[in-house]
Amino acid sequence: MYDHYSFEDAAAYQIELAKQLKFQPLGEIKTITGADISFNKNSTTMYAGMVILSYPEMVLKSFALETYETSFPYKAGFLGFKEIPALLKVWALIADKPDVVVLDGNGILHPRRMGVASHFGILANQATIGCAKSLLYGKNHQPANVKYNTAEIKNNAGEMLGFALRTKINCESVYVSAGHLITQEKSLDVIKKCVGNYRIPEPTRMAHNIVNDFRIGKLKAGFHEVSPPLTLF
Repeated sequence: MYDHYSFEDAAAYQIELAKQLKFQPLGEIKTITGADISFNKNSTTMYAGMVILSYPEMVLKSFALETYETSFPYKAGFLGFKEIPALLKVWALIADKPDVVVLDGNGILHPRRMGVASHFGILANQATIGCAKSLLYGKNHQPANVKYNTAEIKNNAGEMLGFALRTKINCESVYVSAGHLITQEKSLDVIKKCVGNYRIPEPTRMAHNIVNDFRIGKLKAGFHEVSPPLTLF
């Protein structure tokens, strides 16, 4: 899908995509999806997974898994070009789309406002939130060492692009930003409600675990219902 792109092409495409971004109130959320990718070092095979959970109960209802071959190299700021094609294959397996998708990466907290969550949100026409484990861009003001404390992250122009969120005491923050079709404030509120006993919120934590099991052969590709549903907390 993107293997023929240079980084210059990719940056230009991100700038064009960013013109389509919309941030608007999101209605009632009943289901939420977490998405993640796993791959072996130096391999062209992407293992992609999405989990569908009830919200705010965080009960696992189903999950979908797929692979995709890509030679697009990893480079900070261009994660979507490596991961989006695989995520779109998984997305196509989910008939009953969730209300919002949380991706392991950034939304508009990105030099060109086009992190993987924004990129996916535009192509899928889906409300998305980015929740990254490390800071890619912006001035990093860490929140106090108190659970759910936050600090705004701004660029050099003073624009607020996301939040550092302390999900556990004595742990590094996660970095939350709106992807598409949701506001910054709602994105932060949703992620807070997804926090269980771990630093990483449950949707992307569970997606990470399931996709790693897929990569090592414990699970098969396709859409899988979970019966009975599994509570993650």
